[in-house]
Amino acid sequence: MSDSLTHFDAAGHAHMVDVGDKAATRRVALAGGRISMQPATMALIRSGTAKKGDVIGIARIAAIQAAKRTADLIPLCHPIAITRVAAEFDFDVADPARPALECKVRVECTGQTGVEMEALTAVSVGLLTVYDMCKAVDRGMTIGNVRLLEKDGGKSGRFVASD
Repeated sequence: MSDSLTHFDAAGHAHMVDVGDKAATRRVALAGGRISMQPATMALIRSGTAKKGDVIGIARIAAIQAAKRTADLIPLCHPIAITRVAAEFDFDVADPARPALECKVRVECTGQTGVEMEALTAVSVGLLTVYDMCKAVDRGMTIGNVRLLEKDGGKSGRFVASD
């Protein structure tokens, strides 16, 4: 890991990193996160009868759109020609009193910079969409543990989260 921040020049000013001399390689990132909720909210999502419609289907589309729009949202991110975005949602009922919906998003490209920010943005927006669609019945939902799980490609190689 580098001990310097790449988005600042020698004078300490923010700038977009120059990736022009980097080789285009296959880049993959997997990010994840979760939204905890009341059991009744989980039952509503599972049944597909939420007032606003198919919560998971809409959240999946929102996650995909967010990955594609990351450079518009994060000021110093490069626009990337994404080749694949896959968003998955899984029910976690290990704690029946506070079940959760887990989101994982894999983003892929062949390019000069990675897609970690696209994957993280997609997870965040996917989970926020679940919140938006269910807030009428559960304003106490909690979004958390949004993080990079894996990345591969580029100069820094492979990363896998330790837990």
